[in-house]
Amino acid sequence: MKNKALTPLQAKRRQERNKMPVTGFTLLELVVVIVILGVLATLGITQYGRMVERSRWAEAKMILGDMRKLAIAYYLQNGSVTGMQSSNLNVGTDADQIPSACRSSHYFYYDYYTDAYWVSPWVLVRAWRCSSGGKEPNASNIGPLNELEFGFTLDGSAPDQWCKGPARKGDCYSGSW
Repeated sequence: MKNKALTPLQAKRRQERNKMPVTGFTLLELVVVIVILGVLATLGITQYGRMVERSRWAEAKMILGDMRKLAIAYYLQNGSVTGMQSSNLNVGTDADQIPSACRSSHYFYYDYYTDAYWVSPWVLVRAWRCSSGGKEPNASNIGPLNELEFGFTLDGSAPDQWCKGPARKGDCYSGSW
């Protein structure tokens, strides 16, 4: 094939084009940046999920604290925990009550236990993570620790004790929370 002679204008444009610096990124540089962003996004999403779950447990602690206040009020009014019922702790099935069963507005359901035999007066309030029927996502993917317990005496004769998971598992702490 025969080379055509360039006109002076074409020769000048070619010369200017060759003098321009090459700008932009190579494909390898772009791939490295995309991989780094992918790793950071994965770590961020994982940490975000953990923080959201921690906030759900914090909500359960707050509600257990409310139940404790109501138990203390009942004890101060009646002088005993004998006869205390769920309604005294605002636990029930009504929409404005602390849920006693899983429902779509909460991640936990709550119950209590009183015992005048061990240390009188003693109350245990518990939050149970809903495994179905509660607010999504349910506890099926959070592992075996699905219970939060808070035991306390109403007369201060023993230190408070709270546990994440059943108390028999030994993950319990004494003192205020």
